[in-house]
Amino acid sequence: MRRALREVALVLVLLLAYKFGRWAADGNVGAAFQNAESVWHWERMLGLPSEKGVQGVLLDHPGAIRLANGYYAWVHFPATGLFLLWLYCRRPAHYRWIRNVMTLLTGSALLLHMVAPLAPPRMLARAGMTDTAHVWGPAVYGDPRTDAAANQYAAMPSLHVGWAVVVAVALIVVSHGRWRWLWLAHPVLTVLVVVATANHYWLDGAVACVLVAGAFWVVRRPQCEPHPPARPKRLTDMRSGAQKRR
Repeated sequence: MRRALREVALVLVLLLAYKFGRWAADGNVGAAFQNAESVWHWERMLGLPSEKGVQGVLLDHPGAIRLANGYYAWVHFPATGLFLLWLYCRRPAHYRWIRNVMTLLTGSALLLHMVAPLAPPRMLARAGMTDTAHVWGPAVYGDPRTDAAANQYAAMPSLHVGWAVVVAVALIVVSHGRWRWLWLAHPVLTVLVVVATANHYWLDGAVACVLVAGAFWVVRRPQCEPHPPARPKRLTDMRSGAQKRR
């Protein structure tokens, strides 16, 4: 019980830090849009494809847009929470590893959100993108001027992408078989969703991946317990025969 309470306390601390970041961003809205202009400029300088082009593929298919909006709204937190709960119950050592990785990742991301606020492409007029959640739903954000629940000027790094990468890596580590690599589809799909819904830029996902790599480098993977050596088959057969004769 005490261990579970510690985990809840950690979540509350991160939530309070997020709320503080939301408060800090309120006074830097101008900087958030200036940074957005810079990110858009640098992406074009680097030759990255336009986020608007990715969104344009889905705009003619409202059903696909609603699915993308639903994935953004309903998969991120629930899937991550269920994954951590499963890991907590079934792989305690790996849970501590991933918990520390996600704590370091989230903490560094929140710090970056406060130091360098960034307006998402759905708010940037230059991007010319549609706020798909507002038009088709479901929407998780309200008016940024009155929404006290979320920090909408925290586009970089994308925690949607960062957490998805951590979940995929952890599931690959604890799973067996060649099909385990299919878990990488989760972060790939997440990147496409956050870009198509105009919530993030390509560079938001790239920076998130850099922070994830740094967190995994700092927080070392737990050593697996060695399996006991297998007994020679002949010795096992002899012991089985002796037990039967008894």
